[in-house]
Amino acid sequence: MQIEDYFNFLAENDIRIKGTRIGIETVLDEYINNGKTAEAIADRYHTVTLEQVYATILYYLQNREKVGAYLEGYLEYCRKAREEYEKNPPPGVIRLRKLKAEQDRSLDRDI
Repeated sequence: MQIEDYFNFLAENDIRIKGTRIGIETVLDEYINNGKTAEAIADRYHTVTLEQVYATILYYLQNREKVGAYLEGYLEYCRKAREEYEKNPPPGVIRLRKLKAEQDRSLDRDI
């Protein structure tokens, strides 16, 4: 079995752990940025096995440049999506923000 057999390469910017809907970026964010152990990651995400978590980490370690570029692309996608969301939030979010602002103003007057 090769390490790539643990993954579904759906697109250049979409690598999922086989048999799950979890992208490798989820596991690697926990490992790289949050310092979580493989065991802690497997405990948190119940649809992945400890073996799959280790395979994801190993894939990253063996392909740092390629996976690093993948992760940078993912972070850029997330940044753009947040910007677009803030430019055009759903009507329900606008309504909730308005209610929150009114509540904050009401609390300020009571002080």
